[in-house]
Amino acid sequence: MPTPTSKPDYQAQHKQRLSYMPWLYFSLKEKHLAWAKPWQNEIQAHFSAVETIKIGDNCFVAPEANLFAEPGRDIHMGNQCMIAADSFLHGPITMGNEVAINHGCSIDGGRHGITIGDQTRIANNVTIYAFNHGMAPNSPIYQQPSKSKGIVIGVDVWIGAQAGIVDGVTIGNHAVVGMGAVVTKDVAEYAIVAGNPAKVIGDRRDKTS
Repeated sequence: MPTPTSKPDYQAQHKQRLSYMPWLYFSLKEKHLAWAKPWQNEIQAHFSAVETIKIGDNCFVAPEANLFAEPGRDIHMGNQCMIAADSFLHGPITMGNEVAINHGCSIDGGRHGITIGDQTRIANNVTIYAFNHGMAPNSPIYQQPSKSKGIVIGVDVWIGAQAGIVDGVTIGNHAVVGMGAVVTKDVAEYAIVAGNPAKVIGDRRDKTS
């Protein structure tokens, strides 16, 4: 907190705002980009140096994001992607262009990975795990081998806040997953699903706005 005689640190507060609302980065004025772009270049260079991560052009990665990508479990980001604060990403994960991952998401690619198509938006606190534990009763869960099929999320998909997606699922292009939904089966293109387990409640092609 600033003392009564100190000058408020507006730039630090602005960085915090961008970390939790990263879409604002893409509409910054030139006077703000003068400090924001070098700041982002430094953050992205650090992640690229210490993890097996490839970051496309004009992306935003919050310094508070937690990205882990050892060799063989790479993270690839397309152009103009954004990852907000407090998210956890563990490869393999491949993102297209203009993918948004908002704050507090937990995404793990397991062995076979997660693919996210262009222009897909993932709201806050979404959980996506591309693996599952065995559940045989002859040994504790933690001692059982995990299995991975992988997850595919299409183009222009909207995944609502606090939704969950389990291993083996494919979500078709232009689909919508409602807030808090748990997706356990494939979702068709343009389908709108909600609930636990998620069920179809509509079709985007029927919407006028």
